[in-house]
Formats: sequence, C-alpha cells, structure tokens
Amino acid sequence: MPSEDVPKKQAPLLNAANVLTALRIVLVPVFVAALIVSDGTHTGWLWTSATLFAIASITDYWDGRIARAHDLVTPFGAVADPIADKALTGAALIGLSAYDLLPWWVTVVIIVRELGVTALRFWVMRHGVIAASRGGKLKTLLQIIAIIWYLCPIPDPIDHVGSVVMGAAVLATVVTGADYVVRALTLRRTGRER
Repeated sequence: MPSEDVPKKQAPLLNAANVLTALRIVLVPVFVAALIVSDGTHTGWLWTSATLFAIASITDYWDGRIARAHDLVTPFGAVADPIADKALTGAALIGLSAYDLLPWWVTVVIIVRELGVTALRFWVMRHGVIAASRGGKLKTLLQIIAIIWYLCPIPDPIDHVGSVVMGAAVLATVVTGADYVVRALTLRRTGRER
C-alpha cells in the first residue's frame, strides 16, 4: 500500500504543453515580422499574419488543456504561458494601431487591463490563485476573433463586423477586469483573516 507521504512526481520540463507554449513564444516575432512586411496594406502578408496569429492562439487553448488533462503543469508553463499570451495579443494590437487599422484607445484599454490583472495576480499570489472565469475566457475568445478579423483584408459590407466584435471584446475586457479586482481584494482580505 503506497504511503500518502510520498511526494507527487513533478512533470518534466520538456512536455507537450510546454512545447506548445514555447512554439507560441517563437511565433510572436514571426507574426510581428509578417505584419511589418504587410505594411498594413499588402493583402497576402495580412492573410499570412492572420494565419500565424490564429495558429499561435490555438496553441494557447491546447497547451492549457493538455497540461491540465495530463498533469503536466510546470513552473515554466505557469510563467511562460501568460507571458506568451500577452506578448502575442499586445504585439497584434500595437501593430494594428500602428497601421491605423485599430484605434489606439482600444489597444491602450486592453493592454492596461492585461498588465493590471498580471500585477494583481502577483499581489495576491501568497493568498491563493484566482481561477480564470467564464467571462475571462469569453473575453479572450472575442479578442482573438476581433484581432483576426482586423488582420484579414475583408471587403465591404462585412468588414464592419470586426468593429462590433472588438467592441464586445473591449466591453468584456473592462467588465472582467473589474471582476478580477473585486475577486483579488476579496482573496487578499480573506487571506489576511486566516
């Protein structure tokens, strides 16, 4: 009969989830290069950058799913995954705004929210972890769809769909950011009371 005191075996650093996270990190500069070459106007390169962004975004879904399903969560993954996500999304938003494809205020709101949530995570880390909410997952999905839509040179009359999706993404970004602040303050307060 195995002892309950036996420490849990740590997942190896080189595993499928971490490989996907590393792939996403590698794809960020490749995506940025494609967007720069597009100059915001070259159709072929815009489609290429949209495809690269989509592939990188898919790795974000699968690395987390694989890590949880096969108990492959590692310190590297815990740190690298959110960095890769923010680098990818931030690069896309800044690139779109730099080429006047997206208003700068949208980029600023989303990036400030993401940096703020990251700071809150560190602030409450010793009291616990705040799990991603459904709203947070919806926010991420809306951002991904909107960014891909903006990257793709979609003609009239459906090109305005991207603005609607981005509007919903910004709303979800603000609402989930406020929710995260409330949950972080609650966690910190209950952590102090213990």
